Amino acid sequence: MFEGLKQKSTAKQAIYRNTNAAFDCLRLVSQELVVELSRRITAVDSTVVIEYRPVNDMEFHIRFSGDLLVFVMHSNIVTFPDDYGPMPTKYVEEDFRRRFFGHIMAYNFMADSIKYQRMNDPGYLVGRLLVNIENHFFLEGVQQLELPDNDMADNLITPNMMKLFVESAMIAAVNNDLIAPPMGEIQKITVKQKIENQQVSRGSKVGFSFSSEQRHSVDGLLF
Repeated sequence: MFEGLKQKSTAKQAIYRNTNAAFDCLRLVSQELVVELSRRITAVDSTVVIEYRPVNDMEFHIRFSGDLLVFVMHSNIVTFPDDYGPMPTKYVEEDFRRRFFGHIMAYNFMADSIKYQRMNDPGYLVGRLLVNIENHFFLEGVQQLELPDNDMADNLITPNMMKLFVESAMIAAVNNDLIAPPMGEIQKITVKQKIENQQVSRGSKVGFSFSSEQRHSVDGLLF
């Protein structure tokens, strides 16, 4: 019992350190990407703002156009059912320590939802990055986050991969347009909604799609 407890505890501590290092890398490449995009977009339209916002050790934001990406590192190590994601692969089955993961989530919100504290506005999980004890990753999420050969045995955390993760998440957010509700759905507003600044006419984001030409570059971003 003690030996099993020791091995699992040691493994989880190592995975946490790997996940924390991956998040630090993600934070750094995000800052660099924001600087690069800001320089390029300013030459076209100086009114467009792209900014990186630190929150704490486990969260940061990227705001661009009307979108906000929220990157969050979870503090706990998790596992999954045997038939989920990478679990039934030979790579995971060869070592029980590979069954445990740290995870980093990317959420897309409308920037004004946070700015005006519109508590009922939804956010959307764009992607989740799973990190294991060997610094390998498994990425799951919307179509825009497609990466070549999503096999943990071959996928190592690198700055280039992290940059691609951020770029893909930005493309997903920009190309997921707001859809306004039909007139019939917004004919009435309550006093509570008025007091709480809940704009019932606000749009909702539905669906994620993008062209294959935009998979590996943010050149296709439309601000």
